[in-house]
Amino acid sequence: MLDVIKLLPDSVANQIAAGEVIQRPASAVKELMENALDAGATQIDLVVKDAGKALIMVTDNGCGMSETDARMCFERHATSKISKAEDLFSIRTMGFRGEALASIAAIAQVELKTRRKDDEVGVKIINEGSVVKEQTLVPMPVGTTFTIKNLFFNVPARRNFLKSPAAEMRHVVEEFTRVTLMNPEVGFTLTSDGKELYHLYPGNLKQRIMGLFGNNYDEKLLAVHQDTDRVSIHGYIVKAEFAKKTRGEQYFFVNKRFIKHPYLHHAIENAFMEMIPQDSFPGYFLNIEVDPADIDVNIHPTKTEVNFLDVKLVYAILHAAVRKAIGQNNLSPMIDFDEPANLGFDFGEVVKSSSPIVQPEVPVNSAYNPFRQHQTPSKPSGDWRLLYGERTDSTGEETPPENPQETTANTELKTHYLQLNQSYIVTTVKSGLLVIDQHLAHYRVLFEKFLKDMETSTGHSQQELFPQPFTLNANDASLMRELLPDLQQVGFNMEQANPTTFMINGTPADLAGADPVALLEKMLENYKINRTDLQLERKLGIAKTMAAQLSVKAITPLSEKEMENIVDQLFGCSVAEVAPDGKKTYVLLALDEINGKLKNS
Repeated sequence: MLDVIKLLPDSVANQIAAGEVIQRPASAVKELMENALDAGATQIDLVVKDAGKALIMVTDNGCGMSETDARMCFERHATSKISKAEDLFSIRTMGFRGEALASIAAIAQVELKTRRKDDEVGVKIINEGSVVKEQTLVPMPVGTTFTIKNLFFNVPARRNFLKSPAAEMRHVVEEFTRVTLMNPEVGFTLTSDGKELYHLYPGNLKQRIMGLFGNNYDEKLLAVHQDTDRVSIHGYIVKAEFAKKTRGEQYFFVNKRFIKHPYLHHAIENAFMEMIPQDSFPGYFLNIEVDPADIDVNIHPTKTEVNFLDVKLVYAILHAAVRKAIGQNNLSPMIDFDEPANLGFDFGEVVKSSSPIVQPEVPVNSAYNPFRQHQTPSKPSGDWRLLYGERTDSTGEETPPENPQETTANTELKTHYLQLNQSYIVTTVKSGLLVIDQHLAHYRVLFEKFLKDMETSTGHSQQELFPQPFTLNANDASLMRELLPDLQQVGFNMEQANPTTFMINGTPADLAGADPVALLEKMLENYKINRTDLQLERKLGIAKTMAAQLSVKAITPLSEKEMENIVDQLFGCSVAEVAPDGKKTYVLLALDEINGKLKNS
C-alpha cells in the first residue's frame, strides 16, 4: 500500500498560513505599519487603492534592511525579534513570529525597496507568490517601502469573499487608527484613491485623539493616570455626558498593542455605572503597561487577544483608576467654600417664626370610584347601575333619559378606555375584556408607519431652526452615508459638511421633541450589529429602531383620546397581534373565562 502523508510545498504552506494572518487588505496594512514602527520610523505613509485590493503601499523612514535581510524577510519564521521560546515572554516589539511578510508574499505581488543609513544605494526585490522574480540595486532615501499589488491574485476564492470597497476601507481605517493611536510621537498619513484622509503630526496622545476623531474631543476627555508596581494605566476616558448610543471610541492597548478584552471592558462599564444611560456606551483610549513576562500575546494569529498572569489585579486597578478620574472631574470646585452658599431660602427666619408648625393635609375622597364615569364627591357610591351609564336622582331613584333612543344608540357606539398601571389599555369588546400593552402596540403602529414611509418616500420633515451638527469617526461616518437615503425617506434632512460631520437640517415630524442625535446614534449602533448587504433588511432595522425609541413607554399616563388612537391604529396594522420584536401586543380575557372564574371563586 502506498504512503499517503507527504510534505506540502512551501508555496502551499504559505497560502494556508496566509489565510490565518492575512484575512483582508486591512490585515496586510496592520502588519506593514507595525513593522515600520519596529524599524524605528518617525514618519509612516500609507497609500491604498480600491480599499487595498489593488494597491497597498507603506513607506517609512526607519532603519532599513541589508540586501541579505531583505531577501530573508520573506522566508517563513524568519525574524530578528526572538531566537528561543523564552523570548516570547519578554516581547516589546509589535511583530515577532516572522509570518506576516511570508504570508503576504504568498498571496500577492510584492515589491520591496529598502536602504540602511550606511549604504550608498538600496535594494529592490520583486516577489510573486513566494517566488523572487527580481533583485536589483536602486537609489532611494533611507527607509523601507513595501508595495503590495493584487492581493489574493492567486487565491480567487478568498478574493471573492472580500466585502464591498466601502466595507473593506472601513477595516483599513480601523487598523490605521489602532496603530496610530498609541504612537502619537510618530507622524502618519493615509491616502485612499488619491485623496488624503488623514495627516497626523507628531504630538501627544490627546492631540492624536483629536486628529483622529475631531477637535471637539478637546472638551470631552478626562485624563487617567495610575502607576503601581505591577501595572501602569495611562490614557483618556470620555466624560459621562458625552457617552454615545453607539460603540466606537473604545480602545484598549497593552504595551501599546491593541487588544480586545471583554472582562476589562466590564471594568470600565462598571466604573460608569449609574452615570450613563443603560443603552449608552463609555468611550476610552487606555494603554496598560505591564511586564511582558506577565502577559502572553501569542494566543491568536492577529495578536488582538492576550492572557494576563493576574487579570483580576488588572481589573481592580483599571476600575479604581477610572473611578478616580471621574471623581476628580465631578469634585472640581464648583462652590466657593469660603463664602456661605446662598440657596435663596432663609432657614433662620423659619426658626424665629412664632407660627406653629402644622402638618399639611391632603384631601381624600373615600367615595372615589375609578370605574364610574361621573363622580359625585358628596355622595357615597353604592349604586351598581352607575357602571352601566344609568342615571339616578338625588333620592336614588332612576331617572329616565330625555331621549331613550338617542341614549341607547350612544351607549352602543361609545367605547370607554381605562389605563391600568399607566402601562396597559383596558377596554371591552363583545367577547370579553381586551388588555393592550401600550408600548408594544404603539411600537407596532410606528414600525409599520416608518416602513411605509420608506417604501413610498412619504416621510414628512420638520425643518430645524438652527441646523445641528452630528460628528462621527471615519468608520461610522462611512456607515451613516449608507443609511442616508433611507433616513431621508422617513423625514431626516441631512447633508454631509465634511468627511466626518453631518448637518441635521430637518427631522421627522414624529420626533416630538426627541433628541435626533441620540436616535441617529442608536440606529447606527443597531446597523453595525445587524449589518447586511440586503437593502430590505436595512430599512427594517431603521424602522424598528425609530419605532422602539419613539413609541410611548410604560408608566406613561395617557388621555382617553390617546388610548383610543393607539387602539384604532393598532387594529389597522397588517400584523396587530405582535410587536416587531415578536412580543404579543394584547391579551383577550374571554367573557366565558371571566364567568367561569367568578362562579368557581
